[in-house]
Amino acid sequence: MKSTAVDIAESSWTAAVRQRSGAAVQRVVAAAAVALVVTPMVGVRFTLGWVVLYMAVQAMEVVVYRPILKSPDALSTGRKLAILAVVFANSTVFSSLSLVLWWIGGAVGGVCAVLMLTAVMLTAIVNATRCQAVMIAGLTPQVGFLLATPFFVYALHAPGPLVMSAAAAVVLFTFYVAITGQRMVEASVTVVRAHALAEESRLKAERSLADHTTFLAAIGHDLRTPIGAILAGAAELRAPDAQSRNSANLITDAGLMMKALLDDLLDHTRIGAGRMTVEAKDFDLRQMLAQTLMLWRGVADAKGLKLRIEGASTMPRHVKGDVMRIRQVLNNLMSNAMKFTEQGQITLRVQAWPEEPSGYALLFEIVDTGPGMTTDQLARLFTPFDQTAEGVSARYGGSGLGLAISRNLIDLMGGRLTVRSAPGQGSRFTVSLILPRGDEAVQIVEVVDQSRLDIARSLSPSVAPTPQPPSVAPASPLEPEQVVATPAVTDEAEDQPLRLLVVDDHDINRRAVQLILQPLGCEITTAADGMIALERCQEAVFDVIFMDVRMPELDGRETTRRLRAGGGPNAATPVVAVTADTAPEDVAACQAAGMAYFVSKPLTPPALIGALQHVLNDTAAQAATEAA
Repeated sequence: MKSTAVDIAESSWTAAVRQRSGAAVQRVVAAAAVALVVTPMVGVRFTLGWVVLYMAVQAMEVVVYRPILKSPDALSTGRKLAILAVVFANSTVFSSLSLVLWWIGGAVGGVCAVLMLTAVMLTAIVNATRCQAVMIAGLTPQVGFLLATPFFVYALHAPGPLVMSAAAAVVLFTFYVAITGQRMVEASVTVVRAHALAEESRLKAERSLADHTTFLAAIGHDLRTPIGAILAGAAELRAPDAQSRNSANLITDAGLMMKALLDDLLDHTRIGAGRMTVEAKDFDLRQMLAQTLMLWRGVADAKGLKLRIEGASTMPRHVKGDVMRIRQVLNNLMSNAMKFTEQGQITLRVQAWPEEPSGYALLFEIVDTGPGMTTDQLARLFTPFDQTAEGVSARYGGSGLGLAISRNLIDLMGGRLTVRSAPGQGSRFTVSLILPRGDEAVQIVEVVDQSRLDIARSLSPSVAPTPQPPSVAPASPLEPEQVVATPAVTDEAEDQPLRLLVVDDHDINRRAVQLILQPLGCEITTAADGMIALERCQEAVFDVIFMDVRMPELDGRETTRRLRAGGGPNAATPVVAVTADTAPEDVAACQAAGMAYFVSKPLTPPALIGALQHVLNDTAAQAATEAA
């Protein structure tokens, strides 16, 4: 507490200096006005002499204040005494005019002198509210000249009672000024302390939020490991009997639900911490809408609902934006409509208009025939973790984060997400966005996960070609809506299995990758950390390396950098980043390290095989280009 008081005292001196420096022009203007007023009374010669003396004092203040303004830490005891001296001199020179006004102007001049002194006393209080010492230095000469008023009144032969009244008025006013000044200093110090405490609380809250975000990110990363194993294991269960297949499907559904909840929680945390960002890349808007509709058509058929899209043919094809986040928002809104609509239909209406100078205004409306919402429910609809009505979570599941995240994402994109609804009249969610036109010359290649749960984003290919791969089997029948194309089959490839290196510090992740890819005839080598991976890369040549990004001692990015710089047999081998960190800056960091592709955890067969297919196709394309 003592150090805090010292800090406040030091800052109060600096604040007083800054305040007086800022009021210098005001003092000069006031002096010029007073000089014009008193010139007829005292003459031009006296007025010029007084003005020169006052300007000299102002110059002294500038000299004293300059080093303090440049470096607030330069407040030594000597400089503080210099501040008090120039403030006292300034006040003395200005207030000395009151003596001249009394001497030459008589009673009328005395009235002017008293008014002038009271005005400058109040100004002195205002200009030094943070520093009591500076305030006293400025008030002392003014109080002295004001206390001389009864003596001047007596010298003018005023009656005794009038002299006593003048003395009482002067004393009372001086007392009032002293009390007011003290209260203003105390109030100013209180405000400074409150501001310091508020700033300290803000910084503490930011640190706490950062720690909370880091903790959740670490927990999320760790949770994706067992979820990935659950999904991979369930996808490989091809039991002949229906009961076992149903059990496998149940495991898959549970794993996907766990991952969806985890994704929502991590997205909400990133948004709260201000770490959520959106991208602007070329994508095919019509293709994205078709894929979104394809995902939900099976769900709608299962519930006996009609699913329609209106206006798709009028939508532009090539736009720039964050396709993953736009798809996420539309999926959240479609999921909400499917969840609460028991009969009738769900309609996705889309509209587009040219937006100058080079963009499109887009409107997406999801209209359902569900029960609708009350005014109270609408007011709470976008509140995180609020399900708007009792029993919603127990009946329908979910975290209550989807709509809140969707609105925040649309806000980040510069758009709006609104809703209109009434009991018994269904609901209408409207998303409005402005997106720039896309480059039609850019070839758009997407690895699409219809459920948003497994996102693989391509990075710029930066590796040399490797041997042509063997055939790759299609995706697991447990996920019929996800289609993964397979590389071409060659006779040479059949005799030479695809050689893969899987690097991950968790054994369960290595086993999950093996479970998915070994049935395709791949020859898989594993490594538990980056150092072992570099050793394996010196011992054998691999076609593709799957590299976990977060590993102790030597992480995946640094391992890739060393692999690229080492010039060994795998210096040009494509490296696929495998991680739960899906933020754009994480993808960019993987790209900068020399990784050729990015696939998120938890891994599913379509996402993993899609990543493998992508890097092999890129490799084949590069080989063909070089041969040509």
